[in-house]
Amino acid sequence: MKKKDCFYLGKIVKKYSFKGEVLAKLDTDQPEIYEHLDAIFLELRNNLIPFFVESSQLHKSELLRIKFEDVESEADADAIMKSGLYLPLDLLPKLEGNKFYFHEVIGFTVNDQNYGEVGIIKAINDSTAQALFEIDRSGVEILIPMNDEFIIKVDRETKTILVKTPEGLIDLYL
Repeated sequence: MKKKDCFYLGKIVKKYSFKGEVLAKLDTDQPEIYEHLDAIFLELRNNLIPFFVESSQLHKSELLRIKFEDVESEADADAIMKSGLYLPLDLLPKLEGNKFYFHEVIGFTVNDQNYGEVGIIKAINDSTAQALFEIDRSGVEILIPMNDEFIIKVDRETKTILVKTPEGLIDLYL
């Protein structure tokens, strides 16, 4: 399994017991969806390795307590500590309407209600307080905040996103 075919679910953050149980911090608004998984890919030395789940349950609502098969001791747990957890993209719940996963809109065309065609989404920058569409317009980078008030319509069939940005925002880049 390659990383590009998977989504990041979270990270193992600490040991829970001397029997190899670990606690994972999940990067999701709905951790309960992932409470009863059979297997998870762990990122070890830049490879995704499948690990089978013996048992798992939510712990203090934000963490998932996991017991993997073949992780029987504290030393085994130490070996997987801080590993990223990944699942295949097809396990993501389908989103509808104007909700979308960042990876699915890469390559979509952005059209502005007032301005017309803005360009193609080449990346999502979520390292700032407000996530941004990074749009390529013939070699010029345009950044548009991913604000619910700006996003009018996400059309998966035509691979377009219709936005209504504040007047002058796009002109700042041109």
